[in-house]
Amino acid sequence: MSGEQHSPSRGGRFNEAVDAFVERFTASVGFDQRLWRHDIQGSIAHASMLAEIGVLTKDECEAIHNGLNRIAGEIERGEFIWRIQDEDVHMNIEKRLTALIGEAGKKLHTGRSRNDQVATDIRLWLRDEIDQILKTLTRLQQGLLNQAEAHADCIMPGFTHLQTAQPVTFGHHLLAWFEMLCRDRERLLDCRRRVNRMPLGSAALAGTSYPIDREITCRLLGFEAICANSLDAVADRDFAIEFCAAASLCLLHLSRFSEELVLWTSAQFQFIELPDRFCTGSSIMPQKKNPDVPELVRGKSGRVFGDLMSLLTLMKGQPLAYNKDNQEDKEPLFDAADTLHDCLRAFADMLTNIRPLRENMLEAARRGFSTATDLADYLVRKGLAFRDSHEIVGAAVQYAAAQNKDLAELPLEALQGFSAAIEADVFAVLTLEGSVAARDHLGGTAPAQVRAAVIRGRQRLADG
Repeated sequence: MSGEQHSPSRGGRFNEAVDAFVERFTASVGFDQRLWRHDIQGSIAHASMLAEIGVLTKDECEAIHNGLNRIAGEIERGEFIWRIQDEDVHMNIEKRLTALIGEAGKKLHTGRSRNDQVATDIRLWLRDEIDQILKTLTRLQQGLLNQAEAHADCIMPGFTHLQTAQPVTFGHHLLAWFEMLCRDRERLLDCRRRVNRMPLGSAALAGTSYPIDREITCRLLGFEAICANSLDAVADRDFAIEFCAAASLCLLHLSRFSEELVLWTSAQFQFIELPDRFCTGSSIMPQKKNPDVPELVRGKSGRVFGDLMSLLTLMKGQPLAYNKDNQEDKEPLFDAADTLHDCLRAFADMLTNIRPLRENMLEAARRGFSTATDLADYLVRKGLAFRDSHEIVGAAVQYAAAQNKDLAELPLEALQGFSAAIEADVFAVLTLEGSVAARDHLGGTAPAQVRAAVIRGRQRLADG
C-alpha cells in the first residue's frame, strides 16, 4: 500500500493510506475543477445560511467569505495548486480555505455532504451553460432570419428523396432550419426549469439534524425551487440526461443542416458559396475547397449522442442514493455542453456569411419538372378530378422528358393534346415564379409569406 497521507475525506475510519493507483483512479479533480466557480458560489451561500441560523458567528462567516473570494482570485490568476491527493474540486478548495483562515474553514461543511454539494455545483454550472448556449442559439437564429429576409425571392428546387419535387425559395428553406432551432430553444428552456432546483441541504441522503433554512440558500443561489426529497436530490441526474437529450436533438438538426451545406457546396450542386475562412484546401489537390466546418459539425453530432448514451447507461442500474458511479457523470455532460456550444457558434459565424448562387439554384429548379404539381392543380381548378389530372400530367412529363424540354417549354398545342381543359393561361402556373407565388398562405413558400414569417420569427425571439 502507498505510504502517502490519508485523503481528508477518509478521516479516522481507516488504518492505512489509500493505494497510490487507487488514489489516481478515483480522483476527479482533473476534470471537475472546472466547477470551482460554482463550488465557491454554493459555499458562500451555505456559509451565509449557517450564520443566519447561528451555527457560524458573523466573524466566522466573514472569514469564510473572504477566504473563498481569495481562492477564487488565485484560481483565476492560475496560482492555485490543484492536488490529486485531495481528490476533487470540493476538497481542494476546502483544504486551501482551512489553510488560509484556520478553524473556521473546517466549520464550512457543517450540515452538508459532498453528495448534495456536487449535485448543487453541477446544477449551478449547467444553468449557466444553458444560458450561454441559448445566447449563441439566438445569434444563429437571428442570422437565419436575416438571410431568409435577404433571399425571400431566391428560387431553388425543393426536394423529397433528394429528387427535385417543387420550387421553393431559399428564404423558405432557411426558415425550416429556424423552426427546428425554435424547438431546440423550447427544449433547453424547459430543461433549465428542472435544472434550476436546489439539492443543497439534503446532505448525504437523509437531510441533516442541524436547523438549516433551505429557503435562504435557495434564494441566495437563485434557484426556482428546492428538491423535495433528500434521497432523490442527491441521486438524481435526470436533469443532466435531459440536457444531453436536448443537446443531441439540436446536434441532429445541425448535422442535417451540415449535410445540405456539404451537398450545396459540391460541384454537382453549386447552390451556395461558403466563406473561405470556414473551409480548407487539400494537401495534394490545389483546386479543392473543402467544407470542413459543416463536415466536422456533422461528425460531432455522434459524439454528443454518445454522451447521452453514457449517462443513460451510467444511471440505469443505480440503487438510491448516491454511488461512486456518479463521478462519471461530469465528463459526458461537460463534453455535450462544450460541443453543442462550439457547433452553434461555428454555425452562427458561418451562416450569416454564406452566399447563395442564385442563377445556379434557379437553373436547377428548372430541371426535374418541379412545376408538375402546379399543372395538376391547374387542371383541378378547371374541373378535373385530381387523380385524373395526376395521370394527365404524368403523361405530359413523360412526353416532355422525351423531348428534353421542361413543361413550360412545350407549346400550347402539345399541352392541349393531353387535355382540352388546358388554355393559354397555363403558362402563368408553369413558371417557377408563379409556382412559388401561388403558395401564398401561412407557412407557404411565397416571398410575401417568407417576409411575414421573418417578422414573426423576430418577435418570437424578442419574447424569449
